[in-house]
Amino acid sequence: MYKVLVISYYFPPMGLSGVQRTLKFVKYMKNYNWEPTIVTTDSTGYYAHDPSLQKEAEDANLIIHRVAGKGINANLASRGTVKIPREFIRKFLSRLSSTFFIPDNKTGWANEAFYAAEKLLTNEKFDLIFVSAPPFSSVNMAVKLNKKFNIPLVIDYRDLWYGYQFGFYPTPYHSYLHKKMEYNALKAADRIIATNRKMKEKIIAKYPFLTFEDIYIIPHGYDPEDFKDLKVEKKPNNKMRLTYSGIFYEFVTPKYFLLAFKELSIERPDVTANIELHFIGFLRIENKKLVKKLELQEVVKEYGYLNHREALSKLMSSDVLWMMVGYGRNADTISSGKLYEYFGTRKPLLVSVPEGALKAAATEYKASFITKPNDVEEIKRTILSIYEQYVKNTLPVPDEEFIVKHRRDFLTELLTKQFQFSVKEGVM
Repeated sequence: MYKVLVISYYFPPMGLSGVQRTLKFVKYMKNYNWEPTIVTTDSTGYYAHDPSLQKEAEDANLIIHRVAGKGINANLASRGTVKIPREFIRKFLSRLSSTFFIPDNKTGWANEAFYAAEKLLTNEKFDLIFVSAPPFSSVNMAVKLNKKFNIPLVIDYRDLWYGYQFGFYPTPYHSYLHKKMEYNALKAADRIIATNRKMKEKIIAKYPFLTFEDIYIIPHGYDPEDFKDLKVEKKPNNKMRLTYSGIFYEFVTPKYFLLAFKELSIERPDVTANIELHFIGFLRIENKKLVKKLELQEVVKEYGYLNHREALSKLMSSDVLWMMVGYGRNADTISSGKLYEYFGTRKPLLVSVPEGALKAAATEYKASFITKPNDVEEIKRTILSIYEQYVKNTLPVPDEEFIVKHRRDFLTELLTKQFQFSVKEGVM
């Protein structure tokens, strides 16, 4: 059994999608002869906590070292789950943070986690270090460990670093530092994992010393075990249930979808009277106001944040699932974990996204209705088309072969093969 030190700030009991990729990897690593030890954060103030994901980590008998660290999240630990602010406040705070903390505001935690990881590496033999980012301060910390202990390093990119779609560089100096840090990290890495081809291509274009073989693609996925023994409610009526699961922020917004539905309700009230719009997660105050302004309260059902299994139950009781990502910097590299979990439901999808990785994956799924993210007219026509097929029971069926290759256990096997290559090359 090989041993891997896993560095991941986002980990249960935190909730939301950023947690699940690392959790699922470490859950299945032992199946492929790798024993993980996870270094993660201790109690923090955060927008969502999920006891069901925490139980999943406990049931997997994982070795977890929690580091309190320093920073705003640690200072809010006593408050537990904190209320998500209005978007303009969240965005302002995010930009303020990006101005004063480079590469991010998790540097305080990363500094403390370094000492905890250093102690582990001194007292135990590990074969490899694996770090998942963002936050990218944890990558800087992993690079320091790699250099001190001469242990192979694998970096997992869930999002771009320099050129991050939600990143903010207030001065050329900020931009320079981010790029320099990333350059040093990529130079140190033995393997780099990216979630999609667009991301891989952009990283290689920015850093010509990298070759095509240096970056390996492992997409997001779904865990078949999550769908076992789900309690799926029976619909009380025959209305088409169209569901969104997740959070809205920055250029991820329900605005155009709601405007399209409103227009359809004026033109075809006979259709919209037989559709329900369900939202799981954080609809946000500004979007609730829009629902009220558009007088859609009767058709919108909001559940708030649910734990992972409860959310999956709601998805499985739905007829069609919707997601969107708007236009923004490097939006073509975004690879939402939500979409891949949608794949696991095998439901028809309404996917409102720009050209890029998400559109490519949704197309391969074969049961997706794809629109541009902000084209109200196109979204309206597509909702109508979906409803007509729903009534006729002719909604498309997804490609099963495509779905199966995104199982989390299969993806973990691909990851551990990259671990194996890195260890062998380190010995040579």
